[in-house]
Formats: sequence, C-alpha cells, structure tokens
Amino acid sequence: MSSTGHLHLIPVGLGNTDPRQWLPPATQEVAQQLRVYIAENAKTARAFLKQVGTAHVIADITMHELERQPAPDQIRRWLEPLATGTDIGLVSEAGCPAIADPGAQVVDMAHHLGYRVVPHVGPSSLLLGLMASGLNGQQFAFHGYAPRQAPARARQLKTWEAASRRHRQTQMFIETPYRNAALYDALVQNLQDSTRLCIARALTTADEWIATRSVRAWREGPRPELARMPALFLFLAD
Repeated sequence: MSSTGHLHLIPVGLGNTDPRQWLPPATQEVAQQLRVYIAENAKTARAFLKQVGTAHVIADITMHELERQPAPDQIRRWLEPLATGTDIGLVSEAGCPAIADPGAQVVDMAHHLGYRVVPHVGPSSLLLGLMASGLNGQQFAFHGYAPRQAPARARQLKTWEAASRRHRQTQMFIETPYRNAALYDALVQNLQDSTRLCIARALTTADEWIATRSVRAWREGPRPELARMPALFLFLAD
C-alpha cells in the first residue's frame, strides 16, 4: 500500500441542485473525509462542502485558493502533505476541476512530483453540452471566451467558423452570464445561415434548456432567455 497521499479531483455542481443528482455516493464520501483542499474559489468550495456534508468542522479544513497564475513553488508547498500520506482535494468553481480552470497546474505539479492523481466522476458542462448538441463529438475545440470588443469578436467567430467548416469541427465557448445576450447577437449576425448553433443553458439545474438550430432559424425565432444564467455555446459549420 502506498504511504503517500493522493490528489483527488472532485467535481462541483453547475448550479443549485441536490448533489445526489450529479455526484456519486462514493465521491461524496471521499469529499466528506478530506481535510485539505485546493480551490479556484474558497467561498464556492466551502458552499460545496456544506452541500455534501463533511466529517470535519469546515473551519478546520485547510483551504488554499488558486490565483490565475499560481507560482509553482506555492503549489509545491500546498502539495507537501501528500508526502506524509494526507490526501488533498482539488475543486473548481463549478464542474470538473482542471477543465477550463487553473487547477490543471496543480495536477501537472502532482504528476511532476510523482503523486497519484485520482479523477472522480461528476458534471462537466463542456461534455454535457456536447453530448446534447447533436453536433460532431469526434472533432471539437473549446476556446474559453470570445473577445469582448464587437469587431474582434466578429472576426474571431468567423475564424472559428472557417475552421469548423474545414475540419468538420464543433466549436465550443462560454461567456460571462451578463454578456450572454451580446454574444448571442454576435453569433446570429456573423455566422452563416446554415451553420448549426447549440445553446446549452444552466445545465443540470431546474433552468436547464438546450436547443440546436440553424443560425437562420435562431435569427427568425424568439430570442432565448439567457440573462444571469451560465451558458455554453457550440456551433458546427456546413
């Protein structure tokens, strides 16, 4: 049996939904026992622990908060308890850790130091949205955020659309909820009529809504309700 601890990658919910709907009991049990966490957002992480329950007083749980560009030496120090057999949990602000969040740097350091990394099953908005889109799940690319400024955003969308058409590749990206409407407008204004656009809103919550239509159909239909809710945007060009 290994005398060193493991880095557990613990998924967090995508919204205010009962954890029993998206986190297996075995993973909840692991999360409840951990005394040390590395989190993208400490406040969100503590809210998650209140949801799933803990075997320890939350105030007694060590919580290291990741910055966008954490120093490697800092991460190395945070992982030191692994050497003496203490397991550590890594959580994202929402969804699966190390996917579109800085936790990947922690995982990389754990591998570099020779510690075991244990990924646990849980919700990923990227995979859930891709599964439900009906678009190409064999070739896809996730881009993070589109540019904020309208001219740069329009150019980027057209570049992604050209890549989608050339490679038959689904393009995926997100936006801050309060800018969802502006991104939607940019999509229907700049993409070709025949490009298929999927919007996946508030996945795994009571407000979940997923639809895939041609850009022309989106343009001619009513605007979707996207305010104040997380959304994933996907498209595939013909």
